Amino acid sequence: MPDPRARRGIRHPWTALLTAAAAAVLAGAASITAIGEWVTDAPQRVLALLGFRPDPLTGLIRPPHATTIRLVLAAADGDALDRAIGHFLQERRAPAPGRKIIAVDGKTLRGSRTAKQPAIALFAAMTHSGQVLAQRQIDGKSNEIPAFAPLLDSIDLASAVITADALHTQHDHATYLHKRGAHYLAVAKRNHPALHESVRRLPWRDVRLDHHERGRAHHRDEIRRLKTATFAHLDYPHARQALQVVRRRRDLGTGKLTIERIYLVTSLPPGAATDPGSELATWIRGHWRIENQLHHVRDRTFHEDASKTRTRRLPRVMAGLRNLAIGVHRQDGHSNIAAALRRTGRDHLRPLIALGLA
Repeated sequence: MPDPRARRGIRHPWTALLTAAAAAVLAGAASITAIGEWVTDAPQRVLALLGFRPDPLTGLIRPPHATTIRLVLAAADGDALDRAIGHFLQERRAPAPGRKIIAVDGKTLRGSRTAKQPAIALFAAMTHSGQVLAQRQIDGKSNEIPAFAPLLDSIDLASAVITADALHTQHDHATYLHKRGAHYLAVAKRNHPALHESVRRLPWRDVRLDHHERGRAHHRDEIRRLKTATFAHLDYPHARQALQVVRRRRDLGTGKLTIERIYLVTSLPPGAATDPGSELATWIRGHWRIENQLHHVRDRTFHEDASKTRTRRLPRVMAGLRNLAIGVHRQDGHSNIAAALRRTGRDHLRPLIALGLA
């Protein structure tokens, strides 16, 4: 990443400041003040491993002030940081065997809103295992649709399956993914009336059941049924199969029953999945992990929505550092991120070990 500072008056190395901020967030720091406190409390050995230089006269390393960290991070290039984080996470651990499944979804940083500026909106791509591969800031006068291809440009999409909400059921998106060698699971809702009607009118009663699942969570019983149908032609680029998901939910408290039917199309040909019904159902349901494993964690564990950080690029940079912390801890096998942050915060060396610096 390029150093955003002018050459004159530089006291601390850029890489040391950025690495110190990343290590502090891995240890649970949720604000610039907390990052500054973590760095101030760091022992001399840790400061040296982070890359800070000792005073030539005393031989001691003076940690940077929180204001210095704030100013530097506020000037950092958010796009470059997110690319670096994505590459780091992809290289840190060997990819899991099997097909890569990637969810894309957006999130608004509510606390970044001011009287003159709307809240910053970010668009992220995350594997269903919880690893953030890329993130982009959405233009304040636009939405997620134009950011779809630029978000995925830096990711190897060969044979990957992309899941998204109905907003991204766009012909251009399907064509782009096909050119990149990827497949899609696209939701067909009434905002695409022609596509929705074409899929809804298929003779689903005559189609055999591919997957059936029953579970209990959130004080309700739920039954999920999945059917897939192959067709000769559908007015959506490279579509090979249509899917119907029926969800029956009964509230255990009130006894109220709700039935929901969801229709999708996919470019995956029949037989592309090892266990078609089970895997497709898992991928469809797994899309919402980007909400539960990323956005929810940033809100509840790092208090992102409550943060009033608004200085220049700082909200975007802090979101990127949180993505890094979540990704590293998930790669290390931690499913409870709050517990992982507490554990890492008990020893200044632990975040450095996680980052490969010690």
